[in-house]
Amino acid sequence: MAKGPKYPFREIEEKWQKFWEEDRTFRATEDPAFPKEKRAYVLDMFPYPSSQGIHIGHPEGYTATDIFCRYLRASGYNVLHPMGFDSFGLPAENYAIKTGTHPAATTAENIGYMRGQLKALGFSYDWDREVATSSPDYYRWTQWIFLRLFEKGLAYEDEAPINWCPSCKTGLANEEVAGGACDRCGTQVTRRRIRQWMLKITAYAERLLADLDLLDWPEPLKAMQRNWIGRSEGANLRFKVAGSSGAEIEVFTTRPDTLFGATYMVLSPEHPLVEKITTADRRQAVRAYVEAAARKSDLERTDLAKEKTGADTGARAINPATGAEIPVWIADYVLVSYGTGAIMAVPGHDERDREFARAYGLPIAQVVERDDGGAREEGALFAGDGRSINSGEFSGLPTAQAKERIVQWLEKKGAGSKAVNYRLRDWVFSRQRYWGEPIPVVHCPKCGIVALPDSALPLELPDVASYAPTGTGESPLAGIESWVKTACPRCGGRAARETNTMPQWAGSCWYYLRYLDPRNDRALAAPDKIDYWMPVDLYVGGSEHAVLHLLYARFWHKVLYDIGAVETKEPFQRLVNQGMILGEDGQKMSKSAGNGVNPSDVIAESGADALRVYEMFMGPLEASKPWMTAGLVGVSRFLERLWAIGGKAGGDCALPAEEEERLAKAMHRAIKKTSRDTASLDFNTAISAMMVYSAELAKLERAPERLWEPLLIMAAAYAPHLGEELWQMLGREGSVSRAPWPAFDEALTRDEEATIVAQVDGKVRDKFSAQPDTPAAELERRALALAGVQKWIEGREIAKVVSVPGKLVSIVTK
Repeated sequence: MAKGPKYPFREIEEKWQKFWEEDRTFRATEDPAFPKEKRAYVLDMFPYPSSQGIHIGHPEGYTATDIFCRYLRASGYNVLHPMGFDSFGLPAENYAIKTGTHPAATTAENIGYMRGQLKALGFSYDWDREVATSSPDYYRWTQWIFLRLFEKGLAYEDEAPINWCPSCKTGLANEEVAGGACDRCGTQVTRRRIRQWMLKITAYAERLLADLDLLDWPEPLKAMQRNWIGRSEGANLRFKVAGSSGAEIEVFTTRPDTLFGATYMVLSPEHPLVEKITTADRRQAVRAYVEAAARKSDLERTDLAKEKTGADTGARAINPATGAEIPVWIADYVLVSYGTGAIMAVPGHDERDREFARAYGLPIAQVVERDDGGAREEGALFAGDGRSINSGEFSGLPTAQAKERIVQWLEKKGAGSKAVNYRLRDWVFSRQRYWGEPIPVVHCPKCGIVALPDSALPLELPDVASYAPTGTGESPLAGIESWVKTACPRCGGRAARETNTMPQWAGSCWYYLRYLDPRNDRALAAPDKIDYWMPVDLYVGGSEHAVLHLLYARFWHKVLYDIGAVETKEPFQRLVNQGMILGEDGQKMSKSAGNGVNPSDVIAESGADALRVYEMFMGPLEASKPWMTAGLVGVSRFLERLWAIGGKAGGDCALPAEEEERLAKAMHRAIKKTSRDTASLDFNTAISAMMVYSAELAKLERAPERLWEPLLIMAAAYAPHLGEELWQMLGREGSVSRAPWPAFDEALTRDEEATIVAQVDGKVRDKFSAQPDTPAAELERRALALAGVQKWIEGREIAKVVSVPGKLVSIVTK
């Protein structure tokens, strides 16, 4: 561990943290004096309250937003910067199962520990607005939102095949499965049909896709959301099952032009028709295959490299284009959760279908050929657009036209229609666990599923003797008879409470709204406060939430928009993902690698300001970078230098005119660079600018206030404890965070003019003076107008002109 700075950082940090708390320095109010353009809502992705506390990656994003908020406040903005805790979830429940400690107790203890760590880092949060998603005062409104979803038909019950973790004994959304394993405990996930609550996020697929264009988000992250939603245009086609009484198999395809080449069909093993259409002689083999498929994750099943397996159902379907009877198989590479859970197989033009056909001796037909003049190798796979062949009256049509005409033809026959499909599936919303929000509905034998009235909220969690999941598909709540048995709110008869709970994502879907009005007991937030602050201007967090949390939060926000609870279409206008902090070995930090760094240890040894400044100095915010203890030492020296300057600063002592001019220019350049880079979140280069200027002031025997104060104010955004102490040492009253950000004089930021050499064909022909930052186009214009250059280019054709700002213009003739 690096040695700490040589100033009393421990005493200074404790002193100012106490001051900020007692003074409520960073408390935000809805002051109407600030116009809309001078309000900023800056949000961190809130943490899960782990017993280990924050890790070394947390302070990176949190410090970035804190510096930005301090800069905005000093620049005349009213800033909302809150913090809270995403406190429901599996870890606390798993700990309760092991120890018998109530999850609420461990969660409260962990929140206290983490809150202390965050305050020790000097973050300028408005702690009056703190929320915890597991508090009844909070989840009352999570339940309220669920009831609005239920009223709109967006929350429904279904028995669906889900990802099942045998260890956690609960269902998982697709997004919670990584590499075929539970992303919580690492256990291989299986499939199980179980009663679930679902949220109809698919009803918002088009809006979730289209409104990405409204957002200032990194393009790679937008692409991840677009891919997850997975919009594709095509057609729904219907194949009658031969010999059945009206049974049909519906498929979605993006290539209806290949229908004449569909030589067999494949259903997902979970498809509801499988049991109905399987012939008696195939039933045993089919059931065995269905059971085997249930033990695999979706990722395993769709792995392109794996050997294709399947089972013939014995049923036959009728191709609506050819009238031919084609076999119907089941195979685990077809998922019931995508499209219709069935495909028409075209082995002549799809690699996966061809592998399957070859494995089981199924026919292969060519119905599309290249139309670019390329030779067609007999039997070769062609999957692109081209020209239809062997397709009846549609033969000879280019792919786009064939698609259109075939769908029109099928529509007339009642066998197909145009369709848009999404990869996105409805959200599996319930969990068979205890530590989550109770779902506020009852099951009545007479009335069916009945919502609790809003006046009955919050529906609180009862105490239980055991937190262990049953493993039967029911949560521990199912065993509490006194809680489960209740009266139906509609008919007053006997009813049973819903015993599934909501997933951890529920509370994090809307927490940014509760920060606006956290003590309101009449609404999730008052409309005037929502209008004052929303949308979130800057949201900073890890890229691991690109699909999960962000997609779910956008969905809920759009529902709230539709019911008039919010006035903006999107919750988070700008998003920035901070990079990962790696170990000194360049690897991801982990216990097993032994390369972790504990932020509390760094604070104890070097101080919070050193940790803050170092994490910002490591490199660009969005890049991943390795922790280097030597770098922490360098930052500590910078803070020591500021301390030393503060010790000799004061008064308006005169300097020789030449030195005054030189230092004034250095100061204004530092203000310009630090201001612009702080505003653009380029904190590493802003720190560099302050380091360069501080080195100049350090050379003085006494630093005049006029040259020191602007640097002090800027540095205080980065190292706030030290900044407050230096501000007090300068004799200033109150907090430095209330001092206005320094302005710069553009004229004083310009360097002396440089001499620009003008070359023609490698030889110097003239010279002129220009500012070092003069644009290349302007340098070229001026060079070409010089008499010395004109003489050597007259009558010649210029091949190219190369400009090097601040140095030369090179002209090359033909």
